[in-house]
Amino acid sequence: MAEVDEDSGAIRQGPDSYVRVLASRVHNLKAVDVAAPRDSFVVFTGVSGSGKSSLAFGTVYAEAQRRYFESVAPYARRLLLPQDAPKVDDITGLPPAVALQQRRGTATSRSTVGTVTTLSNLLRMLFSRAGTYPAGATERLDSDAFSPNTTIGACPRCHGLGRVHEVTEQTLVPDPSLTIREGAVAAWPGAWQGQNLRDILITLGYDIDKPWRKLPKRQRDWILFTDDQPTVEIDPSQHPVTAEYYYNGTFSSAERHVRHTLANSQSATMRRRVLQYVHSADCAVCGGAGLRPEALAVTFAGRTIAELVALPLTALADALAPAAARTEFAAAYESTESGEFTEVATMIAADLVARISVLVDLGLGYLSLHRRTPTVSPGELQRLRLATQLRAGLFGVLYVLDEPSAGLHPADAEPLLDVLDRLRRAGNSLFVVEHDMDVVRRAEWIVDVGPGAGELGGDVLYSGPVAGLADIEPSVTRRYLFADGPAVPRTARTPSGVLRLRGITFHNLRKVDVDIPLGSLVAVTGVSGSGKSTLVCKVLGDVMAGRLGKSVELPGADADGDTELLDIDVDSSAGVSVDGAELITRLITVDQRPIGRTPRSNLATYTGLFDAVRKRFADTPEARRRGWGAGRFSFNVAAGRCATCQGEGFVAVELLFLPGTYATCPTCGGARYSAETLEITYRGRTIAEVLAQTVDEAAEFLSDLPAAARSLVTLREVGLGYLRLGQPATELSGGEAQRIKLATELQRAQRGHTLYVLDEPTTGLHPADVELLESQLHRLVDAGNTVVVAEHDMSVVAGADHVIDLGPGGGDDGGTVVAAGTPAVVAADPVSRTAPYLAAQLGPA
Repeated sequence: MAEVDEDSGAIRQGPDSYVRVLASRVHNLKAVDVAAPRDSFVVFTGVSGSGKSSLAFGTVYAEAQRRYFESVAPYARRLLLPQDAPKVDDITGLPPAVALQQRRGTATSRSTVGTVTTLSNLLRMLFSRAGTYPAGATERLDSDAFSPNTTIGACPRCHGLGRVHEVTEQTLVPDPSLTIREGAVAAWPGAWQGQNLRDILITLGYDIDKPWRKLPKRQRDWILFTDDQPTVEIDPSQHPVTAEYYYNGTFSSAERHVRHTLANSQSATMRRRVLQYVHSADCAVCGGAGLRPEALAVTFAGRTIAELVALPLTALADALAPAAARTEFAAAYESTESGEFTEVATMIAADLVARISVLVDLGLGYLSLHRRTPTVSPGELQRLRLATQLRAGLFGVLYVLDEPSAGLHPADAEPLLDVLDRLRRAGNSLFVVEHDMDVVRRAEWIVDVGPGAGELGGDVLYSGPVAGLADIEPSVTRRYLFADGPAVPRTARTPSGVLRLRGITFHNLRKVDVDIPLGSLVAVTGVSGSGKSTLVCKVLGDVMAGRLGKSVELPGADADGDTELLDIDVDSSAGVSVDGAELITRLITVDQRPIGRTPRSNLATYTGLFDAVRKRFADTPEARRRGWGAGRFSFNVAAGRCATCQGEGFVAVELLFLPGTYATCPTCGGARYSAETLEITYRGRTIAEVLAQTVDEAAEFLSDLPAAARSLVTLREVGLGYLRLGQPATELSGGEAQRIKLATELQRAQRGHTLYVLDEPTTGLHPADVELLESQLHRLVDAGNTVVVAEHDMSVVAGADHVIDLGPGGGDDGGTVVAAGTPAVVAADPVSRTAPYLAAQLGPA
C-alpha cells in the first residue's frame, strides 16, 4: 500500500510500486513517459481531446487487456474480441485491469437495471424457490418463468414487452371526410410512393375520389389491413399525370407500411412519422408486466414480482428486509406452499438487500429494476457496473474509470467518492479520467495531459501529488483546480414572454406547474433522478412538438441517425395546459446520442461541409475534363471509392487458430478512395488528405469556401478544433457529438424564435471547454432565442437567467419544484439541495 509522507504530503512507494509507461504514441500522445503509483487514487486531467483517455484507456488498459489475451490458449482466444497492441515501448508494474467506461444503455426495451446488475436473476430465483404459490398449483415454476425475456415467461399477447402497439382505422385515417386522392390514408408515404399506391387502387377498381366514410367497410378494411400484396401493371394512358411509362406496382396496406417502417427503416424521421399512426397501451392480458398469468399469481412478502421490480431500490430493500433478517427457519422443501420462511428465502433475500445497499450508497436508490437502460444516463450506467465490481471483492486490480462523476449532482458525488475509497482500501488501484475539480481535489496523484487538444496536446505536463500542479504554468487545469474566487454572475436578461406549463404528470412529476421565461437561458437543476431530464427533454419536447405540429428537430439528422422507439410513443404532454407556446416557432433538441452508428458517418458529412468540399474538387479543371461530378468524391459511392475496402479504409483479416483482426487497406493505404480519384488535387491536397485535416487546419485551408468555412468556424468556437474532418462518428464521445450538433445549428441562418432543449450539455467537458460551450449558449439567447438546459455544472447554473430546481430527492422523493428564480434566489432557498453548491459558486451576497 502507498504511504503519505506527513511532512511533504508526497506518496512514498516501494521500488516496484508504480505503473510506468514508456514512450506511448497512442493517438495524439507524443512518445510520453509517465509513472503513477499503484494502490492509489490517481486522476487523469486535461481539456477534451488532450490525450488523457488515450493514456488511461488506450494505453494502460489496452495493454493490460492485450497481456491477458496473450495468456489465453489460442483456441479460446478466437472467442474473444481482437485487441490491437497499443503503440507503446513498454509498461511495467501493470496489474490486471478492469475498465468502467461511459456508455449509453443498450437500445432495447429488454435491457433493464435489473439485467445489468444481475439483481433480476436473484429475484427470479427468490420467487421460484421461496415464493407463495396459489392454491391448486402443482409444482414450482422455474426461474425463467418469471422473466419476460424468455419463451416460457413472456406474456403471449405482448411477447414480454408489456405494451401493445396497434393500428386502427381511426389512427390511420384521422379525417374520414377526405377522399383517398386528398390523402385520407394519412399513414401512407408521400410523394411518388403515395401516388403509386393510389394508382394501384385505381387499377384495381377502387374509387379514390369518394369520401372515405362513404366507401364500403369491406373496401376500407382491405385498403388498411390486408396482408395481400397484389402486383398490377400501371398503364400510363390511364394515369397520364403520374405515369409516363408502363411499370409494375405492388400494393401495400397502410398497416403493413407502418409496421414495415418501424421494423426496418433506418431513418429516424420516417419512424417518428409513422409512430403518430400507432396507438400504444399497456397489454390488457398482463397489465403491463410482460409475464404470463401463472407467474403473476406467485407472491413474496405479499407482492408479485411485477410489483417488486417497479419499486424504487430503497423501497425494494425495505420490502425484503424482514425476510433477510429472519433467524428462525422452516425446513426446506420442494412443495408449492410458501417457502418464505425457509433458509433459502433468507439467504437470497439477504444477498439482494446487500447488493441493493451498494447501489443506494452510490445515489441510485431512486431507480427501479424494471427501468430500461436506454433511459438511464451513461453516468448512472457506469455506477451500476461499479456497484457490481464492488460486490465482486477483487484484490490487486487496476480499475480504470471514465468520469464516474458524469451526470451527478454535486450532492451525489460524495457517496460516489466514498465507494471509490472503499475499492482503493480493499487493495486496488484507481486510475480515473475526470473533469470535476471537486473529485480531482480528493485524489492522491494527478496526471495532467495537454496543454491543448489534438495536435496541441499529447504531452504529460505533470505527474505527482495534486498540490504540485499549482506550479505548472502551461496547465489549463491548474487555473480551475486552484481557483481563488467565485465566478461573477451575469446580469439576468428581461424575458420576452413566459411559457406556462400546468398540470404536468409524467414519471415522477406529479401535477407540476412550471414557468419558463422566454428569451432567457434557463437551467433546470436537482439531484439525480429528481425529474430534470423528464421535464426538459420529454415533457417540454412533447408539449412544443405537439403545439408546433411536428416532431422534435435534431440538427443535422440524416438517414444514419437513430431514435429510441421505447418512450417516443408515450405522450407525456397529456393533460398539460400550455400558455405562451404561440411565441415559439421552432424546437431543437440537442442531445448526446451519436451523430451516426457507422464509421461512414463523420463530422464532415454530418455538418454538411463535406458537400462543399466535394463540389470544389468536382470543379477543378482535371475533374471537369474527366466529366466527374461531386459524387465521385464520396467514399460511399462505388465510382470513386477503393474497390478493395469499399470505402472503409480497412479490411478484415481472418487468421487460422487466432482471432480475426482489422488491418489498413493494402490497396488505398487507408485513404478510402481509388487511385484515380486521388489523382485530383485541390491546392495540392487530395480529398483523402483534406479529410485527414483537423478542424483547425481545415479552417485555414478551406477559408475560400464560404459554406465549409462557416461550419469550421462554429466547430472551433465550441472547442472542437482538434477533431479530424473524417473522424468516424463511432470514435466521438457523447459530449463531442452534442457539440457537433450545436455547431451545426449555430451555423444556420436564424429564423423566428427557437426553443433549444439540451440535456446536461457539459457532461464530459473540461471546465475550459465548459466556458466555450456556455458562451455559445448565451450567443443563442442573445439572438432572441430561448435555451433550456438540464444541468449539474454550477458554473453554468450561476450564469443562467432563471433556475428551476426540482427535488428535493430522486425518484418518488423528487418530482416537485423546490425553488425557482434567479440563481441568487435559488441559492438562498433553505430546502434546495442545490442551494449550498450554487451559493458557493456565487460567493458572498
